[in-house]
Amino acid sequence: MTGLDRNSVRRTAVLAGAALIVGLLPLASAGTAAAADPDPVPVDRFEGEVPFASQPAEGLFTWGGDADDPPELTLAERSDAPEGTKVLAGDYDISGYGGFTHDYAADRPGHDWSAHKGIRFWWDGQDNGKKTAFEIKDGGANGEASELWTTSFTDDFTGWKQIEIPFGDFTYRTDYQPVGGIDQVLGLTQMWGYAVTLPVGAPGRFAMDDVELYGKADQSLRASVSTDAAVYPVKEGGTASVKVSVATTGSAPIDEPVTVAYESAGGTAESGKDYTLVKGEITFPAGTESGASRTVRVPTLRDRTAEAAETVPLKLTVTGAKAPAETPQVVIDAHGLPYLDAKLPVKKRVADLLSRMSLAEKAGQMTQAERGAIGAGGDIAAYDLGSLLSGGGSTPTPNTPAAWAKMIDGYQLRAQATRFQIPLIYGVDAVHGHNNLAGATVMPHNIGIGATRDPALAERTGAVTAAEVRATGVPWDFAPCLCVTRDERWGRSYESFGEDPALVESMETVVQGLQGDRSGKDLKDDDRVLATAKHFVGDGGTAYGSSTTGSYTVDQGVTKVSRQELEAVHLAPFQEAVDRGVGTVMPSYSSLDLGDGQGPVKMHARGDMINGVLKDRMGFDGFVISDWNAIDQLPGDYAAHVRTSVNAGVDMMMVPYGYKEFSATLIDEAKAGRVTDRRIDDAVARILAQKFRLGLFEKPYADTGGASAIGSTAHRAVARQAAAESQVLLKNAGSVLPLKKSQKVYVAGSNADDIGNQTGGWTITWQGSSGNITPGTTILQGMRKAGGDVTYSKDASASTDGYDVGVVVVGETPYAEGVGDVGNGNDLELTAADKAAVDKVCAAMKCAVLIVSGRPQLIGDRLGDVDALVASWLPGTEGDGVADVLYGRRAFTGQLPVTWPKSESQLPINVGDTSYDPQFPYGWGLTTLTNVPGGGTASLRALALVAAAAERAGADTVARTAVTKARLLVQQKIGTAVTAASAKPFADADHLLLTGHYADAVAKLTQAYRAG
Repeated sequence: MTGLDRNSVRRTAVLAGAALIVGLLPLASAGTAAAADPDPVPVDRFEGEVPFASQPAEGLFTWGGDADDPPELTLAERSDAPEGTKVLAGDYDISGYGGFTHDYAADRPGHDWSAHKGIRFWWDGQDNGKKTAFEIKDGGANGEASELWTTSFTDDFTGWKQIEIPFGDFTYRTDYQPVGGIDQVLGLTQMWGYAVTLPVGAPGRFAMDDVELYGKADQSLRASVSTDAAVYPVKEGGTASVKVSVATTGSAPIDEPVTVAYESAGGTAESGKDYTLVKGEITFPAGTESGASRTVRVPTLRDRTAEAAETVPLKLTVTGAKAPAETPQVVIDAHGLPYLDAKLPVKKRVADLLSRMSLAEKAGQMTQAERGAIGAGGDIAAYDLGSLLSGGGSTPTPNTPAAWAKMIDGYQLRAQATRFQIPLIYGVDAVHGHNNLAGATVMPHNIGIGATRDPALAERTGAVTAAEVRATGVPWDFAPCLCVTRDERWGRSYESFGEDPALVESMETVVQGLQGDRSGKDLKDDDRVLATAKHFVGDGGTAYGSSTTGSYTVDQGVTKVSRQELEAVHLAPFQEAVDRGVGTVMPSYSSLDLGDGQGPVKMHARGDMINGVLKDRMGFDGFVISDWNAIDQLPGDYAAHVRTSVNAGVDMMMVPYGYKEFSATLIDEAKAGRVTDRRIDDAVARILAQKFRLGLFEKPYADTGGASAIGSTAHRAVARQAAAESQVLLKNAGSVLPLKKSQKVYVAGSNADDIGNQTGGWTITWQGSSGNITPGTTILQGMRKAGGDVTYSKDASASTDGYDVGVVVVGETPYAEGVGDVGNGNDLELTAADKAAVDKVCAAMKCAVLIVSGRPQLIGDRLGDVDALVASWLPGTEGDGVADVLYGRRAFTGQLPVTWPKSESQLPINVGDTSYDPQFPYGWGLTTLTNVPGGGTASLRALALVAAAAERAGADTVARTAVTKARLLVQQKIGTAVTAASAKPFADADHLLLTGHYADAVAKLTQAYRAG
């Protein structure tokens, strides 16, 4: 793109001068110029002809990441306006993202820009050195459902300057598109306007004027030559086929001939020894249809020598069109080397490969980048990257299984251009199903899985997740979270299975669901993924108010515990994970303070815990992956961040957009001796071992054979069962539940019919969102499918007369991580609208209140007016499961995985606390089973004898059944009259049950019975 300087001279004077000059030229010259360069076409003059309005009307409108991010716009009178008398001016102070858009009217056809060379506008420079993104909108239904094509300019000047951007400079946005892909071709024949994204991080102002289309479409800008791939791996002795195509924006035939001269030259392969030189020229005559192609073949030669991969660049010289952005490379596959022999033990393969690698290649293996940072992917080979990830909401366009597989295969193809063709390991946060993928089966969040108390079901949910994730080409899942949540003000509390380490350990069957056999032998299968135990260690114990991250109050804070409490509460689940063969571990953002005089130390710097406890004492033989940019929170300069974390035992660094800097810094630190060769070799060996176990060297590309099962009836049946078993019945006065199909049911509340609220954070995007964001069944839809006579009024504004029972579904809207911390714009109270709905419905009829949330909500002040109360947690996409227990198809069997407090002032409150007086104790959960035992103390004595005998005999199933019967008997007596005297032994009993102390559990329940 180019910029035309303008200081104080008005644009009208410039045009007048230009007209005078043209008048002095010979007529033929003037006529030729006029024919070659059509008049500019105005898009925006900012004189008031385009209003401030949004779709479906034509207009200018602002947008941003939060309420403060949209800029303030005005049409300002300026004496120095380049055109007319007004300019578009504005002020901004953006912390997330923000800007403005001009959309054409959605109820009229899009505009045709294809006759022009590009778009230009005047910009009042502030010389701030910042980049401003400029986008145009192509194709689709309207301006908010079109493809975004982007470029940027730098404000490194002062005063007015005309910015000219040829259409050929725009690239398709890969990090975000508002709709599914249309065709990913800049057609220019159906344009919907433009958008400007303003700089972030500091207050600023801008002024802009006269947006217009300029120049004549130049074939070299609207026609381009491309190849069908950037990399062409071929076995030694084989022939690579490179498909060369010509295409035009708008798909019109080419006006002028396009020639492509090609020559195989350069690279690491040797002409005549490794391949046969090819050289020639392709001509696409004028009139050739867009998309036409020719094939160039590059033969390779066999020399019977074991060797690493070698490259043969195919240099293309293009005339009459835009050349490919990259030189395509033929790659002669590595062959004959021991590490490629799948029959050898993993340890030997690792040792052979490691012995051949350079320091730079090793540093690359220790580096993980975000897919949105690497563009077309050329940096994968340039930096020998070992891993990529999709952060929350980082998805291909369209967000389909096929697009995921195609995207990841494209990245794996890039890795084939490296010397040893080490495949990438691609990771995602599939924390409750393949939650980034639209249409995937979304499970209840971990807090709901903990409520099921069903380890076998937890394993099945992991298996479904693994199958759906691997079928899209992803072999690595950043799950499960093994945090033990100790304060429900924490925004990640729903990622925990519960507050009791024994409960968390019991749910770690999910590791086998994800990975298969503890030995790792199943990892190469097409329905298994590498699991990640996170966040090591103590992230669930951070104290309220201890976070130093932005406005967070709990997340990424300080866990201050004794070594004894650390071992018993927070470390125990990680030992279980190691014993189960978990493949990777992720340290926590949080700090650990053991009262040893060191004060709080960030976990990514705690070599005593990562090297000392995890790797040495626990025997963890997988690799440690950092959290997102977590090393940036360490003290010191960047070099200190790198060496401290690597020396502490972090093997791979998640540096999403800083991968170049990390790799270079690690190499420098190693050369300086501040990170030893031994430490680097250990890290790389651990990473390579998991890649070999996953079978990536033999099968780097996606096996999509299981893709048809994504979101299938069978997979959703597992999620439906999990949703049903996760429902915890806290109160059921008068046996309001289960409902009868003959009853007329009045349904209200914000979360009755909202799949986004029901699935919570980490769904499609990082924070999740309300609304119809992914296929599934809402609770309301599930009730209707169950055959109920249901009327719905979200705000309970409809008449409540004539109904037998009301169901009010209330709770939270989605959030993730510290964004959801209480005190950071969140609390544990129901919204005013939800309270009003509960009050109105429960005053008019018998009612059941369902709380859809990631943590307990404070409802004690309304408990007396509510007949039935259900903790629904975040049940996922299968609202049918909730309906199953509401209508009695399944019995309520869920139990509280966390203590339900009476007030926020009680927090933190957990099982085992000396002072313990909750609304409902840990482990509480009524049932709608008909065979609830009776008999009082006599039955408890008998159950105690059964539990003791079964415990001695190792008959766990019999013993657990006895304890469960005792629990139900006690709950039946206590009802809602929970006191401190009954709550504490009741909660203790559930912990004793999980730890195998069955006789003691019944004894505690007997104590609770007597106190109740």
